Amino acid sequence: MPEITVTDASFDSEVLKSTIPVLVDFWAVWCGPCKMQNPILEEVAKDYEGKVKIAKFNVDENPVIAGKYGVMSIPTLLLFKDGQVVKQMIGVQSRETLVEEFKKIQA
Repeated sequence: MPEITVTDASFDSEVLKSTIPVLVDFWAVWCGPCKMQNPILEEVAKDYEGKVKIAKFNVDENPVIAGKYGVMSIPTLLLFKDGQVVKQMIGVQSRETLVEEFKKIQA
């Protein structure tokens, strides 16, 4: 499965110490726009498997990291490279937008 689930406990090892870029999707079960974002992320995860890691982060179950990165509205997508946030996107993002951001960090 191309997508992974990340928690407060696994965030460091899965995201900050990742050898490839990681797109973290901050979401919640009750969030309508998050449900719209999910199929787009699943598609992109398959296309970029091995190049970019797609991580799902449930903000209701894991408040520590969401608070640390100032996530106030969801969906929020944070793109990490070498343990640093290189892009923040709030709201539903198109496949094209995500692909463009991936191209920027791979250049």
